[in-house]
Amino acid sequence: MVSDIKEIGEWHWRDTMRPARFIMFDARAALLVIMFILHPRSYTLFIFVVALIGFYFLERMGLTFEAALRALRAWLCGNSRPAHIWTHRRFWIDLGSG
Repeated sequence: MVSDIKEIGEWHWRDTMRPARFIMFDARAALLVIMFILHPRSYTLFIFVVALIGFYFLERMGLTFEAALRALRAWLCGNSRPAHIWTHRRFWIDLGSG
């Protein structure tokens, strides 16, 4: 019993990095539900269903939405990532003084 109380006291630290969920999908699906409720059309229903299928496949692949966006960005950039030479780098400029 005492060990259960100690475990209950530590739950909030363990759960702080879990992604927000809407039923069984990412919480961003809730925005699509709101969009469909506020604008009930066949194409908003289609967008909602396609997004839910997309979230489902991301979950099956073991990716979060943010990780999928990073993977998409890496795929679009490809293997060649040229660096800027030092003369083309941007430096911080303080425009407030002067």
